Amino acid sequence: MTLDEPLAFAGLLERAASLVRPRHRALLGITGSPGAGKTTLAERLVSELNGDGPAWVAHVPMDGFHLADAELDRLGRRDRKGAPDTFDAAGYTALLRRLREDEDDLIYAPGFERTLEQPIAGAVPVPRTARLVITEGNYLLLGDDAWTRVRAQLDEVWFCELDEAERVRRLVARHEEFGKDHDTAVAWVLGTDQRNAELIDATRHRADLVVGSAVSGGGLPARVPHAHRPQDRRSAR
Repeated sequence: MTLDEPLAFAGLLERAASLVRPRHRALLGITGSPGAGKTTLAERLVSELNGDGPAWVAHVPMDGFHLADAELDRLGRRDRKGAPDTFDAAGYTALLRRLREDEDDLIYAPGFERTLEQPIAGAVPVPRTARLVITEGNYLLLGDDAWTRVRAQLDEVWFCELDEAERVRRLVARHEEFGKDHDTAVAWVLGTDQRNAELIDATRHRADLVVGSAVSGGGLPARVPHAHRPQDRRSAR
């Protein structure tokens, strides 16, 4: 199924909220190629679903599971940072499992500091009151190695896609924003990032939903009425 109309964003809100059931913390994954709008979509879903009331939706990016540069240097993988084997996939899976088990009052997830380009431990708190966790990252549908265990922890996975020229433009701009000169940014996007994008695109058919650029990247309503709040956002333990 593919959604590509601005007003369909309201349908995404309803679909995300419907994943939550009594005694069940739901986990929604958002994947797609670098620069496709995963973080933008996740942040908009969280903002709209939480609205002005108590926060019952949390955002846990996969980027916190980047291996540190020192470890990438040791492994000889720093020149392709962002590839599947430059993440701690097993650690990410363990966090998702812990979130799904819903046995702790507070769980801390790692974050990622874009300026430093380094993971930051304990940066993302997820309280027991978060009944929906939205996680986003490149390799949620990858069928290799430890990544195969990620999908089993997620209720649904949505695939974000964007016009290729626009995706590349945004990605170059992002690399420049965080310190690369233009030529280096273009080389990285057309090299390392593009190889990763091709790998990710090959997983598109495994997604529960494909979200087009009109929904994920722009043209969204300023605020959607909050008819989508589940009745019971608390753990029934």
